[in-house]
Amino acid sequence: MKKFIWFIVAFLGFAGIIGFQTFAQREGRGFGRPARVVRPGTIPADLAALEWRFVGPQGNRVSAVVCDSNDPNIYYAGACAGGVWKSTDGGFAWEPMFDEQTSQSIGALAIAPSDSNQIWAGTGEAFIRSNVLIGDGIYKSMDAGRTWKNAGLEKSGRIGRIIVHPRDPNIVFAATLGHCYGPQKERGVYRTKDGGKTWERVLFVDENTGCSGLAMDPNNPQILFAGMWSIVIHTWGKSSGGPGGGVFVSRDGGDTWTRLRGRGLPDFEVGKVDVAVAPSNSERVYALIETGDRGSLWRSDDGGRNWRVVSYDRRINERPHYYTRMCLAPDDENTVYFPCNSMYVTYDGGESIDNFSGGGDCHDMWADPRNPKRMMIGNDAGVILTTTRGRQWRTVKLPIGQMYHVAVDNRIPYFVYSNMQDSTSKRGPAYPGVGPEPPIWISMAGCESGFSYPDPVDNNIVWGTCYSGTVEIYDHRTGLVRSVNPWPDKSLDSPAAPLKYR
Repeated sequence: MKKFIWFIVAFLGFAGIIGFQTFAQREGRGFGRPARVVRPGTIPADLAALEWRFVGPQGNRVSAVVCDSNDPNIYYAGACAGGVWKSTDGGFAWEPMFDEQTSQSIGALAIAPSDSNQIWAGTGEAFIRSNVLIGDGIYKSMDAGRTWKNAGLEKSGRIGRIIVHPRDPNIVFAATLGHCYGPQKERGVYRTKDGGKTWERVLFVDENTGCSGLAMDPNNPQILFAGMWSIVIHTWGKSSGGPGGGVFVSRDGGDTWTRLRGRGLPDFEVGKVDVAVAPSNSERVYALIETGDRGSLWRSDDGGRNWRVVSYDRRINERPHYYTRMCLAPDDENTVYFPCNSMYVTYDGGESIDNFSGGGDCHDMWADPRNPKRMMIGNDAGVILTTTRGRQWRTVKLPIGQMYHVAVDNRIPYFVYSNMQDSTSKRGPAYPGVGPEPPIWISMAGCESGFSYPDPVDNNIVWGTCYSGTVEIYDHRTGLVRSVNPWPDKSLDSPAAPLKYR
């Protein structure tokens, strides 16, 4: 009997080898046959017939916003990982305008004030966290976003601001931060005078310092202010601040720049910097500076020649790498909005800081110079719009969810599992409307940047993780989540050495 069993095992093993060899030869792999090679950027013939379709969930992060002051119905939104979107009906219906481009991470948007058809998009997100994308330069559209052309600055990494001359649309400035993963010469402020055909770097400090803030005096385009930021990103953390950071000014249209020192500004090394000039009064200039606990907001009342710190409030500069942005009310030099972890505002030039409606995790904000009651904010929930100066807001969710991982179960039709930035774990049907369950996305175990995997034996069980090192199990039959951590201590913010398990 034992001989017979061994014979069956040997026969099955031999048959398996022969079957694998036949499969490998048919597929072009193994046993001396070369593997099928697919060149990067190409699609194998057997996959070319497949088409992408949106299954959900509705998404979130918007990193750049701008509206057409010549047409109150036109809005643009730039997603951190979903391209450029446009509305022509006051923000009710939106369409993607950037899907064919090679970079989908948008760091800045700008409309030429003298030509609403000319749109600029800077790629690469300048709001730094541990998982954001770099870009491949600056893009230009001459037909209000219908078509785009890469206009250069391919190695700029991250473009956080674009300023277009108010009267000459061929003069454009770009604030380039760099890829930030080490020394790089393609950092600083760039200018084009021929609509993007050629660029010149007009402000460069050093290979570790890029531009995090850029502002032009709308009443005198010869005057520009720049905030420079020394930043290096490592796998274990970020190093912010250095000798190259600070506030710079040009009073000849960007030809020459002067670093502003003393006269009330910090005399120590600073981190991220944003700058702004009041449209209603060119003498009023603001600088939002990362200093730790040594000040947050500086103000000048004489065009940037003398300064004083007006606020030490950490709320307006909380988590500065991920925020640090200002929006001045076009009609009031004393009103400044601060998109941040929450929305804040000052009505007295920075002397006091108040809460302001507008959601959380806010990155960019725009106010209409012709109608200051009309404003737009881009945050981690999407786009929010107001025409009442913030008394009421309307939220817009676009299909741009930033998903960290993806998995599927083995049911038919199958479900898709993922984790959304600044949200939770997600599960939804691959074929909405098909099958016994309603086509909705639900939350399960784990959190935003963790993993969610269905159990290979029981599709009702989902294993989930979170950035804090936790492990959980979700049971769809009961809707309950329970912890199955391998060790009771949380590992969030802990060095690796003291941990029992990693």
